Amino acid sequence: MTRTYDMTNRSRSASRTTEHILAATEQLLASRPIDEVTLLAIAAGSGVTVQTVLRHMGSRDGCFRAVAERVQQRVQHQREAAAPGDVPGAIAALMAHYEAEGSLVLNLLAQESRDAFAADAASRGRTYHRAWVDRCLGPRAPDRTDPTLDALVAATDLYVWKLLRLDLGRSAERTHAVVTRLVTAVLEDQ
Repeated sequence: MTRTYDMTNRSRSASRTTEHILAATEQLLASRPIDEVTLLAIAAGSGVTVQTVLRHMGSRDGCFRAVAERVQQRVQHQREAAAPGDVPGAIAALMAHYEAEGSLVLNLLAQESRDAFAADAASRGRTYHRAWVDRCLGPRAPDRTDPTLDALVAATDLYVWKLLRLDLGRSAERTHAVVTRLVTAVLEDQ
């Protein structure tokens, strides 16, 4: 009897391995200096060998690029739920994004001056944040000038969330209320 070879299980196994590698890379990027996120650390964190990481991702940079793409898709999904001009929806989406991704982004921001990957991620994040503010909050601003958009960008910046949530230990609800108050003040001061 001839046995037919079923690629389905092998494909599922490969997908699971890739997922473990990406999850380990992301966890390491959120918690360590980038120079400590080595192929060996990624392999250990994902429960595979360095050779398996290389076979699936090509390189350490391949791991980083795949995680960046994955996080970017997640961020867009989190933030794009709000319709333009829906200030409460936009702030809720932003706060959920910061709760989910804040540690990773803060770790990258802390390293942007000495690491090209972190610098690129930070630059893209700033560009995305400003465009998101313009798209979601800008329609509610009677004066859609750079100073107004700058004030909205500052009011919704990750570092405001960090100050309130991490440095001052405020609850997610209180942080949400403070950011809402800041955004409302900018929008009403026209």
